[in-house]
Amino acid sequence: MTTNLSRRKRLRWVLYITFLLFAVLLIRIAFIQFVQGEELQAMAYQQQSLDRNITPKRGGIYDATGKVELAISASVETVTVNPVNIPEEQKEKVAKKLAEIFELDYEATLKKVKKRSSIETIAKRVDKAKTDTLRVWMEENNIKTGINIDEDTKRYYPFNNLASQIIGFCGSDNQGLEGLESYYEENLKGESGKIVRVSDARGGEIEDEAEQYIPAVDGDSLVLTIDATIQGIVEKYLKLGCIDNACTDGGSVIIMNPNNGDIMAMANYPDYNLNDPYSSNTEELAENWETMSSTDKTKAMQQAWRNKSISDTYEPGSVFKIITASAALEEGITTTDKEGEFNCTGGIEIAGVRIKCWRYYRPHGSQSLREALMNSCNPVFIGLGQKMGVSTYYSYLNKFGFLDKTHIDLLGEAKGIFLAEKKVGPVELATISFGQRFEITPIQMVTAISAIANGGEYVKPRVVKAIIDGKTGEKQEIAIEKKGRVVSKETAEGILSMLESVVAEGTGKNGGVQGYAIGGKTGTSEDGVDTNRYIASFLAVAPVTDPQLVMLVVLYNPTGEGGHGGGGVAAPIASQILSEVLPYLKVNQDYQDQVEVVETIEVPELRELTLKEAEKQAKEIGLELDYTLTEGEERSKEEITIKEQTPKPGIKVNKGSKIQIEI
Repeated sequence: MTTNLSRRKRLRWVLYITFLLFAVLLIRIAFIQFVQGEELQAMAYQQQSLDRNITPKRGGIYDATGKVELAISASVETVTVNPVNIPEEQKEKVAKKLAEIFELDYEATLKKVKKRSSIETIAKRVDKAKTDTLRVWMEENNIKTGINIDEDTKRYYPFNNLASQIIGFCGSDNQGLEGLESYYEENLKGESGKIVRVSDARGGEIEDEAEQYIPAVDGDSLVLTIDATIQGIVEKYLKLGCIDNACTDGGSVIIMNPNNGDIMAMANYPDYNLNDPYSSNTEELAENWETMSSTDKTKAMQQAWRNKSISDTYEPGSVFKIITASAALEEGITTTDKEGEFNCTGGIEIAGVRIKCWRYYRPHGSQSLREALMNSCNPVFIGLGQKMGVSTYYSYLNKFGFLDKTHIDLLGEAKGIFLAEKKVGPVELATISFGQRFEITPIQMVTAISAIANGGEYVKPRVVKAIIDGKTGEKQEIAIEKKGRVVSKETAEGILSMLESVVAEGTGKNGGVQGYAIGGKTGTSEDGVDTNRYIASFLAVAPVTDPQLVMLVVLYNPTGEGGHGGGGVAAPIASQILSEVLPYLKVNQDYQDQVEVVETIEVPELRELTLKEAEKQAKEIGLELDYTLTEGEERSKEEITIKEQTPKPGIKVNKGSKIQIEI
């Protein structure tokens, strides 16, 4: 009896243990299936497949015409290897050939070929000529597996330096690093594709298993507001102006359409080569480049990439008197032409501090507001600021956009630097009223004046006006953004009339263009306090009868013989630019009887010609070619062929103009 009970007890324990083990097994299976299922499936897929990425074609970047491509993704190829599929006895042979064709270190290449992994990258974005050489070698040596040649893309900028700080460039993995390339990265980059092949447990290829091809989706393309021809004109004269006036810190020019916010051109000098962004960008740097530390090189490159037009602040000087005049007119404190309304005695005393007029030694005397703006008389605008008071004046600073960023679609925008309103006393208000002791960005200045040029409305600036879908090709226009009225139409018209007088009879005479009614204002300010460094600027509205553009020229620390006054050094650059841009835009002339006949020439077709042939043809009709030979270029002009040109054939330009070419 005892034996039977003992046997039953043991049997019961066996059943309990069996049940427990079965339950644990079920729980484990359930855990693997429902908790770890996706992860393990992914791991199995990774072990059993050889994935090779297909880089999508990055979206193009076009100028405002939609015809000139400023950034192109050229077709290239990437070479990878599957080490497990290369027989051991062939590894050294394969590594040697790959290193030879792609100019790589043999030992490093051999290490990749011998590595125990499913895939290794040998060379990225190489020209098809080199991969064709590899294909021939593989065929001759009957190598059909283990080496992969896949399509890829490489970013290329046909016009090298043109609009460099706007466009930006891409990194080694085709990702945008600067400018629009970075700001619109999500649009431009597209979606990667794949080539998938199933492998065995060791990572080897399985016969009769076809590759699965998942195509890449091309990125969206951008249509800019930048006109390549206008940009080229601006860059040409800005460079000449900075060199002629020995501007130690370069310069900036912005041209904006006041009616829709389109930035037609935005240039900074010095610029840099988008196809070689990591090298020196000036002759001075080139001379010292090899001896510079890596830290100094990095600083120099970052400075070259920096878009001063939006990222650097400056003291605007007398150009800012336009803002004070606009606010005063809008508040009804003054009128444009009340004779003898103001009297300049050479200075004005504010809270015990005497602030001089720039012409204190020969005071302007009795003046109207128009005459005060023409003479750029400091005391008049100080007085207007005092009459308005801090609160009212700051409300206009806000309306004109100086207390915030413009939110232009570019990276790195700064905003104005002003004292907090509650900290502004009579002296601080006085200096602000004539444009000193605060800082703004060039884009803020040109946007504010555009609000006057278009009749009184603030319009947000932009550099991209449309996006073309990479999948469908559908073009999506980007809406113009207006942010409300700043001043009345009557005030705006009064300011434009006075700006025309500044150019016709006042300090801005050097900014005039024969045949056109140009409005403008000069500016000269010190770069900091007691630094003996100056900023010269000129603001132009053209034509004032029907404003099509607002332009700001800023020169940083001009040290040449022409001095540092805005009227003397910045205004002439504006005149040169406008004399080519206005005819190009087909803007009607205002004064036909004053027009000096300038011979125009139709741009010929130069593409596919040799450089020698093109230079000869251009010279015969009175044009010049603007190009840069690559350092170390040994080919003769008979061997170099022109790939692209700006302006395009058929466009009429003034005799003596330069045609930018890509070689």
